[in-house]
Amino acid sequence: MFDTLRSDRHQTMPPSTAHSVRKFRFNRPQQIAAALLFILLAQCLWVVKHQTLSGTDYQYARCGREMWERPSPLAGYFTTCGNIHDGTLAYRASGLPLTIQRIFAGQESSTSTWEMRHEVSYVKLLMRLPFILAGLSLGACLWWVTRRLFGNTGGYIALALYCFAPPIIHACTYPNNEILAAFGLFAVIYTAIGVAHAMQGPKNKWRPRIILLTLAFGFTAAAHVSAFLLGLILAIGFMAYVAESRRAYLPTLAIVWILGALFILFASYAFRPDAFSYVFRSQAAKLWFSVEQARVLFSSLVNAGITIAAIGAMGLYLVFRRSRYFGNTTPLLVAALLLVLVTTGVQSEPWLWALPFLLAFIGGVFADVLETRYRKAFLWVTGGILLAQAALCVAGLPLLWQ
Repeated sequence: MFDTLRSDRHQTMPPSTAHSVRKFRFNRPQQIAAALLFILLAQCLWVVKHQTLSGTDYQYARCGREMWERPSPLAGYFTTCGNIHDGTLAYRASGLPLTIQRIFAGQESSTSTWEMRHEVSYVKLLMRLPFILAGLSLGACLWWVTRRLFGNTGGYIALALYCFAPPIIHACTYPNNEILAAFGLFAVIYTAIGVAHAMQGPKNKWRPRIILLTLAFGFTAAAHVSAFLLGLILAIGFMAYVAESRRAYLPTLAIVWILGALFILFASYAFRPDAFSYVFRSQAAKLWFSVEQARVLFSSLVNAGITIAAIGAMGLYLVFRRSRYFGNTTPLLVAALLLVLVTTGVQSEPWLWALPFLLAFIGGVFADVLETRYRKAFLWVTGGILLAQAALCVAGLPLLWQ
């Protein structure tokens, strides 16, 4: 399925291996990945335990509960928070666990989030649980993609850096659209490439993947309209490269994805035309270029391991011909684009959306080098970088809740 994404060493797959990837297995590679994700979960829970609820937390939870329980009847407004134009998904995700808890507890709809704070001791965790799950899901997707492309070694490297990335832990531990958009955009790009490969085969295998991609587009649009537009452009571009003789189908498929995503986005506004129209009247999709966010990311001490790994991977990519193939170039191009983009209409963090792609690129290049005669020496270098990043991340955890 991903043959054109691999380097020469991965062009063929033994029949036994090809059969195994069709089934879910929980062998040693899956166990190691699960252990890394558990470490990420433990760090997130530790940060949440030490956090205090802020005014922003209450705003997200209150607006989200209103979306689920009683959207504002006022004309032109979706909730008492006003029209939401930076993505409803984070608000709904933050409010949904509280709404579910209220239903099962038999509480009145009028119970405020502030009152629930005193009635439910774990309200802080409930508000953050969807974002922790999104971060864990993104990590699982990153590992699955990189393992398929670069083997176990590449998957472990990418996932280890991800699980010890302070920006990821921070994004998982407060209500925001950024981790949701990052998850959606990563899923969109690699699902689209998977669809392009499936298009080389029988048409009956297209439909499930096309439906899955439509849902991914809708999820991303509900998180950030700008992420959806970027994902659509990049997905079509990569599919046009991979699909080859099937490119004539792309315009029709693009229409399906756009209409499907708009329908899901409309549903996220409870099918209220006035609130939905604000997406088009706002500046949510307005983009510009700046290197400031990338500079902040790479200059932070707690991200030093990721920075060193990124610089090393880029240098190896330029001088090591074996690394310059589609599987490595795809995440590099996406990461490079997102790292210099800023949304001027609403507040967002495209640099965070870039991080999974950057880590996939690092995992791919490092896996290439680890299959050469320099394996033994480079294995020590890679291990040192991973240990350094893990130590910096754990040491910097208090900074995430102070």
